[in-house]
Amino acid sequence: MKSSRKKLGTSDRIILFGGYVLLGIFAVLVFIPLAYVVIASFMDPTVLNNQGISFQIKDWTVDAYGRVLKNNMIWRGFFNSFFYSTAFTAISVFITLLAAYPMSKKDLVGRKFFNTIFLITMFFGGGLIPTFILINQLHMVNTIWAILIPGSFNVWNMILARTYYQSIPGELREASQLDGASEVEHFFRIMMPVCKPIIAVLVLWTFVGMWNSYFDALIYLNDADLQPLQLVLRSILVQNTPQPGMIADIQSTAEMAKVAELLKYATIVVSSLPLLIMYPFFQKYFDQGVMVGSVKG
Repeated sequence: MKSSRKKLGTSDRIILFGGYVLLGIFAVLVFIPLAYVVIASFMDPTVLNNQGISFQIKDWTVDAYGRVLKNNMIWRGFFNSFFYSTAFTAISVFITLLAAYPMSKKDLVGRKFFNTIFLITMFFGGGLIPTFILINQLHMVNTIWAILIPGSFNVWNMILARTYYQSIPGELREASQLDGASEVEHFFRIMMPVCKPIIAVLVLWTFVGMWNSYFDALIYLNDADLQPLQLVLRSILVQNTPQPGMIADIQSTAEMAKVAELLKYATIVVSSLPLLIMYPFFQKYFDQGVMVGSVKG
């Protein structure tokens, strides 16, 4: 590291220093709001509204987390979001990998035509009303299939997987052919173990995207028992209407407003925990998959 730094010129060092400064500023801008939300979720609502953030233990409380975790709608939304995210990720990644494999073959008949069709769908869509009419005619409104099926194929993810397939040496296919393996056997026995990095990238991106998604559920789901966590959070954060069970024991309107403000921070932390727990396990594959899939097109 020291020898590489000695080889850098003055202009390179200035650019490198500027990059570090910008990266540090960006990290601070990201960290401060996160730290504020986490600390505020433990604060006494009265102290938080009157004095702001306090680091004295006597001003802290876990009342907000107790109210959040005791609420049935939060748990129902949490379970629904986890189910939707897991099932959608499995369906989407499987379809994406299957579609990307033949598209990575340069000798595929009609390859340019299919690539063009896929690219068109990235820029042009039918619109919300025609899509809703289609989902309604398929009898998927107010069912889990309205969340899992329509957006399961992602063209951008297919392009990433296709690029990754093309970076794998062709000698692997030749070797499997000599052993008598068909295309299906080669795909599942050879390609899938080799493609763990890009699979991890697709799983992470798809899971996070579905976990944070709420618009499709808002349009297609009417049953409260089917709604994901994001719709519950929307009622708390955007519409400022906590679930009745969270503040049923509070009589004062002013106290309700204070607790409602505190519940916002606690629900944000609770909803972010699965993603924070998930990312470290995928980080190794994530970095490798993104880099390898970006150097060959």
